[in-house]
Amino acid sequence: MSRFAAPIAEQIWDMKYRFKEADGTPIDLSVEDSWRRIARDLAKVEKDPAKWEEKFYGALEDFKYLPAGRITAGAGTARNVTLFNCFVMGTVPDSMSGIFDMLKEAALTMQQGGGIGYDFSNIRTRGADVKGVAADASGPLSFMDVWDAMCRTIMSAGSRRGAMMATMRCDHPDIEAFITAKSDPARLRMFNMSVLVTDAFMEAVKADGPWELVFGDKVYHTVQARDLWNKIMQGTYDYAEPGVIFIDRINQRNNLSYVEEIAATNPCGEQPLPPYGACLLGSINLARLVTDPFEKAAELNEEALTDLVATAVRMMDNVVDASKFPLDAQAQEAQAKRRIGLGVTGLADALLMLGLKYGTEEAAAQTEAWMKAIARASYLASVYLAKEKGAF
Repeated sequence: MSRFAAPIAEQIWDMKYRFKEADGTPIDLSVEDSWRRIARDLAKVEKDPAKWEEKFYGALEDFKYLPAGRITAGAGTARNVTLFNCFVMGTVPDSMSGIFDMLKEAALTMQQGGGIGYDFSNIRTRGADVKGVAADASGPLSFMDVWDAMCRTIMSAGSRRGAMMATMRCDHPDIEAFITAKSDPARLRMFNMSVLVTDAFMEAVKADGPWELVFGDKVYHTVQARDLWNKIMQGTYDYAEPGVIFIDRINQRNNLSYVEEIAATNPCGEQPLPPYGACLLGSINLARLVTDPFEKAAELNEEALTDLVATAVRMMDNVVDASKFPLDAQAQEAQAKRRIGLGVTGLADALLMLGLKYGTEEAAAQTEAWMKAIARASYLASVYLAKEKGAF
């Protein structure tokens, strides 16, 4: 059996990631079995699966590279689950049939284990005319309640709590109701919520100017921008909701901005994604790459880091081909762009092993150097993959 760092680590593996029969009988007898299962599944899309299975197993061994939870739980199980952690769903149309088509897509995605993010800004404001049926619109928040009920229902079918993100533009007429929605402790419990904040709004806040709340071509209300900002801050202080997403900055800095427009993030907010985009995540465990820890000669082995990053990038790229997808649109989006998110874990431990205190200037400088090395190794790995397998 492998060495788990702590009993809680073993408990989490057993509870969340260990492959078991439906009756709970373990199929993965050890964590090595889990690593072998993942390595074999992600290598099966290679021309030489046996070679890459060993390389992938070597990266997983001793927790050097940690694929995200959906990969660890799902790869090699032959279950009808996705290996992607989170999705941003399609743009919600402002029609009853379109809204409920989107609800169905959300339910199918959650059933396979994916968290979801949605922008509700396209749904007309509460009280607006619904032409042809002589009725008033119920507004985006009422439909968010429907999503919330769906998420509670779907989550009851599995061991993992459902997760959703709802976003709304800062100029939507219902934005004030959106900001204060979670002051009701029973409402929208399955959602994280974030306001899409534009550059124009921040300029109005700085100037203490007016701010128009608009839907279509109609101005519904004019408020003071700073009052609206203070409402967001008060909500965040009182209920930890809503967050803010600087949406113009995200779209300006997105290196795929020439083919996509982003309006939402995954449930935890760390990954802005286009419609039907998915996040495929993994972490390099820096603490496992330090030689002579706590000694004078302690250092992070940069050669090992470069090699591990290259292997991790290839593994994650293979997930795109190995994974099932709840919806065809998600498969097409992932295969067109082959987006991956490679992060780190064990940073504070690695710094301590080098005698650096987390949070100091020296630790920040060392972290920057490591992250630059990871970024360079990732880009080079992508170049080699493009040469070998073709560009994304």
